[in-house]
Amino acid sequence: MSGRPIDVRNAVIETALAMNAAGINRGKSGNVSARVDDGFVITPSGLPYADTTIDDIVHVDLDGKATGRRQPSTEWRFHHDIYRLRTDASAIVHTHAPFATTLACLDRGIPPFHYMIAVAGGNDIRCAPYATFGTQALSDHALRALDGRRACLLAHHGMIAFGDSLAGALALAIEVETLAEMYWRTLQIGEPSLLSDAEMNEVIAKFATYGKR
Repeated sequence: MSGRPIDVRNAVIETALAMNAAGINRGKSGNVSARVDDGFVITPSGLPYADTTIDDIVHVDLDGKATGRRQPSTEWRFHHDIYRLRTDASAIVHTHAPFATTLACLDRGIPPFHYMIAVAGGNDIRCAPYATFGTQALSDHALRALDGRRACLLAHHGMIAFGDSLAGALALAIEVETLAEMYWRTLQIGEPSLLSDAEMNEVIAKFATYGKR
């Protein structure tokens, strides 16, 4: 890892700690990565985030070769594949957020019950089919669920969110968990009415310039 940007590795650790502090992840589950010029850096496998130092962060190159004193997160494959296929991904947050994971355990995505669904890039947040953690099959399922989206749920597992920065990826993950909680609470009363494709397309168009100069 000699010569890797220390600030990026620090930011990865800070983001991992922040996702736990925000309540969208617990313990050693989940993982965080950030793109660098020759690949990406990612949290190590099985190490508590509070005990993680910059020297524990693992570098993975564009060919999937890991370098560092620890093994990369077991989910490094979908990080690698997302970075390879999605030029709009600069950072990725994977969490086992409680409400998102509850829906994912029902093989249920999040439909357009609320206009903020559009923050993930489309008119719904899909749930990828189940596959064993750390496998290429899981990565393949996730990539399909992320087609045209910046976030998805993983059946019986958790969620993925990515953005143009670590702060952006974390913010999106928090928003997805908020939407999952609202949808879960709505389902306790009944099935919500859904916004139409036309209504969601109007929101998506507005979001293209929202907050920009």
